[in-house]
Amino acid sequence: MRGMAGSGWAYVLCAVLGCDDGAGGARQAGDAAVDADARVGDAGQGEDGAPDAGPPDGGARDCDDSRPPLVMMHGLLAAGDTFAPHVQRFAANGLCLDRYHAFDWASLVGQPHSHVGELDAFVDAVRALHGVETVDLMGHSAGGALGYAYLSDPARAAKVARYVHVASPPMDGPAGPDDAPVPTLQLWSADDTIIAGADIPGAQNVELPGQDHYAVATAPEAFEALYPFLYGEAPTVVQAPPAEPIVLSGKALVLADNTPEAGATIEMWTVGAGGQRTEAAPEASLVAAEDGAFGPFAAKPGQHYEFVVRPQREGAPPVRYYREPFRRTDPLVYLRTLPMPPSFAGTLLRQVPFDDAHTVLVVFNASRAVIAGVDSLTVDSVEMATEALASADATMIALFLYDVGADGASGGVVSAFGVFPFLSALDFFIGADPARSTRIELNGRVLEVPRWPSASEGAVIAVFD
Repeated sequence: MRGMAGSGWAYVLCAVLGCDDGAGGARQAGDAAVDADARVGDAGQGEDGAPDAGPPDGGARDCDDSRPPLVMMHGLLAAGDTFAPHVQRFAANGLCLDRYHAFDWASLVGQPHSHVGELDAFVDAVRALHGVETVDLMGHSAGGALGYAYLSDPARAAKVARYVHVASPPMDGPAGPDDAPVPTLQLWSADDTIIAGADIPGAQNVELPGQDHYAVATAPEAFEALYPFLYGEAPTVVQAPPAEPIVLSGKALVLADNTPEAGATIEMWTVGAGGQRTEAAPEASLVAAEDGAFGPFAAKPGQHYEFVVRPQREGAPPVRYYREPFRRTDPLVYLRTLPMPPSFAGTLLRQVPFDDAHTVLVVFNASRAVIAGVDSLTVDSVEMATEALASADATMIALFLYDVGADGASGGVVSAFGVFPFLSALDFFIGADPARSTRIELNGRVLEVPRWPSASEGAVIAVFD
């Protein structure tokens, strides 16, 4: 692999919490072939267990399937839904959803290069699925380090036509062997406080001013750069408009470890004002497949939903998701469950007390960081976009709110979460009462969620797209 131009990336978290490479039950390289089922265009699986090439947007298959498949690798703590905005934009430009494949890997286990074998098996499965010799490749953050490691071998590089390096450490040349580099696009931002970006000599470089580390992977400006690099022409659509029918599918995975919640029950409930349920029974109830995949589920335009995930893992609490209404088909609806010790993330999260006197709430902004002085995020009118929680350096994507010590009082910032990028936590008491709701407002957009008792009913996740 071509060397990094600077120190760029350091994995210090294991040193802080004392994890090992085996923590979290990470998938082994031999398991990656089954993940061909994880391609984003799936509407389900065929009777033989092979991927079922479902039609895009739930309608007739009249999309353009001539483009090379794109394999996408997420970054630290993330999963395939990082790329959901771009995949919907590709579909809005008439391209087939089943050309886009998210590779979910355990980014907290080992170094990125230790996952090259898994990625290679995944790439081979995608090539076989589509009957092609080469794919395109895109890696965000730690996924970019994985991309360079993968492309360092000539035999593997021969399987890739183009590579997109997103908010990842700058290198001293394009990806691939020195004598046969792979055409490389680098997307970076000087406002990325996680990775100190810079141009890569010999690559096509596009700087995205004003974008934080996560937004470099999701912003419309990033799509405007990567589309012509991949396809040789500008997109006709950059912001994907609403479209019907709306068909949802995705995965249930353990947070950070990205191990599948095989066999988990997933309930979809319609909710109205205050996030309260409008019917006595769920609109649908599905069971996650061996790779965590679920769906399809036909969603109604403008409808708010509660997704309840009930893992089969002993001791794992249920998780309840409340989201903004879906605007169009989304094949990358990821429902993360909570890890348990001795997994890496579980070591940190085990300090969160689950008690029926209070609600455990997580606010997740799925497209970019919440930054103090730029954004307003309030929970029951209390401002959360403060320097203590949401400085530019923190790149806060998810905010955990819970009653530290289960003492019925609110306190300060939970410092232990500071070892992770993207996560912040606050000692914030929300008294449990499922008939009442907590109001969450992000820059004028509002979600209301019931105050579920956490010990018996699990965690509540509010997601802003």
